[in-house]
Amino acid sequence: QVQLVESGGGLVQAGGSLRLSCAASGRTFGSYAMGWFRQAPGKERECVTAISASGSRTAYANSVKGRFTISRDNAKNTVYLQMNSLNPEDTAVYYCAASFTSIHTIAPMTHSVYNYWGQGTQVTVSS
Repeated sequence: QVQLVESGGGLVQAGGSLRLSCAASGRTFGSYAMGWFRQAPGKERECVTAISASGSRTAYANSVKGRFTISRDNAKNTVYLQMNSLNPEDTAVYYCAASFTSIHTIAPMTHSVYNYWGQGTQVTVSS
């Protein structure tokens, strides 16, 4: 069982930056691929980025590539999402998710493989 708690959301002006954190409970954090998803009002939840359990591989949605960076610190059981050059289209509730895996070099972007979810943190970008 893994519990995930996101933090770092808030209100920022267009062009600004935010850093989200997701703290995980449990002793096997290094066996989980991690993803950040977002859901805007009236839209489906989408994966914006993922990182492999080892941290060696990352993947990004085209809409955030070059602006967002995912990273993890397995010693701290924490995954981060650095978001730069934010625009109003990035406004959403952001969720982190964990996918237990025996393959530590994949960064899945598929919603269905994630077993555990945080409660989400609101990110609002004003124009």
